[in-house]
Amino acid sequence: MTDQAAPPVSLPTLAAELRVVVGRLRRRLRQESHLGDFTPSQVAVLTHLERGSALTVTALARAEGVRPQSMGATVASLEALGCLSGRADPTDGRQTLWTLSEAFQTRLGLSRARREDWLARALQTQFTPQEQADLARAAGLLGRLADLGPTPAA
Repeated sequence: MTDQAAPPVSLPTLAAELRVVVGRLRRRLRQESHLGDFTPSQVAVLTHLERGSALTVTALARAEGVRPQSMGATVASLEALGCLSGRADPTDGRQTLWTLSEAFQTRLGLSRARREDWLARALQTQFTPQEQADLARAAGLLGRLADLGPTPAA
């Protein structure tokens, strides 16, 4: 195996290709999730609550940069779907702390397992061992890319 220089890469083209491919993979994984149709606002709330502790409507609104009234409507819709549970904030009884309901956490775990099963089967049946190794390296690089902070404004 010789160590050859890699051909030059057009970074704008690579950026566009990565954006398109990652978007397509995301949509494909969403098809495998069988979680139902959630709006982008609902997905944002579910993601915030899955990542951490219980949050108030005000904290969720601040995190998403929307008005508390708008976030209140999103939270109410998710509660009606059985996705969220609320309890009184021990430091401010006027506020409600929202978390994912136990039933939704179970549903989310099953959905994640379905997506990972589909992906593992696709990797096993559609890719050679060398391609699997290449994808493993690419996953590490994509993880690094995803962890980068925002680009400072020019």
